[in-house]
Amino acid sequence: MSQVGTTRGIVVGVDGSAESEAAVTWATHEAIMRNLPITLLHVVTPVVTGWPPVPMDEGMPRWQEEAARKVLARAGALVDAARGGGRAPEVHTELVYSQVVPSLVAASKDAWMTVVGSVGLGAIGRLLLGSVSTSVIHHAHGPVAVIRTDRGIADDAPVVVGIDGSPASETATALAFDEASRRGVPLVAVHAWSDIGVMPILNTDPGDYERQGQEVLAERLAGYQEQYPDVSVERRVACDQPAHRLVQAAEHAQLVVVGSRGRGGFASQLLGSVSSAVTHAAGIPVIVVRPR
Repeated sequence: MSQVGTTRGIVVGVDGSAESEAAVTWATHEAIMRNLPITLLHVVTPVVTGWPPVPMDEGMPRWQEEAARKVLARAGALVDAARGGGRAPEVHTELVYSQVVPSLVAASKDAWMTVVGSVGLGAIGRLLLGSVSTSVIHHAHGPVAVIRTDRGIADDAPVVVGIDGSPASETATALAFDEASRRGVPLVAVHAWSDIGVMPILNTDPGDYERQGQEVLAERLAGYQEQYPDVSVERRVACDQPAHRLVQAAEHAQLVVVGSRGRGGFASQLLGSVSSAVTHAAGIPVIVVRPR
């Protein structure tokens, strides 16, 4: 798969949280697998004082800079540990004094992929429930991987991809095949529909939906199976909520790949309901493939 926008290689947002450290480890393996550099990006948010809030404009306070350097040093050590004695990726560090989400979105323009933890540490050290990761998957450029702390995922577990025939799922399918091939694992292709409620009204045979689903998968997978003959594919067609089926498939997988919008989304929608639900509910890494 073409690796466009690789100036920074794989960008990882680091903040010292457990999820951030898991993101560094996962991104290191991805960087080694793709022979790409890795950029460890730590954003220090300016201190706000007074009321109404006024950010300090004297630059980064020394205490914040010292803490930030420790976070980046720890992340660098995790990269070294994650390579497992093998070839280490080229590592760059960036320290930015700004707002977190705009900084990550800006960095994503020059990245092959942006990687973030599912939750991070807020200004007072408490976990913020996905505020940064949610914003990044809504606004970043290119693929965004959201990582949770390692729960002992098997190396031979498959990659799961959601396919609905939309342009977004087409791009996700291409990346999913590439990920499965590089990892040497099978691919589980899931196609589900949730409009079963209209069947009685339209006098539609459920078997017609099943056949149409099989046709969608056959059509969308054919070219990639020729391109990646090493990847065995399991096809799953179901009449169910797509997000539910993808999360269910994720229970025995190592990675889920979804498009940023599906066939049911409006053109102005930045993130489809399915990809959003899967990112929040799946207990394994999820890649949301966003347009550049």
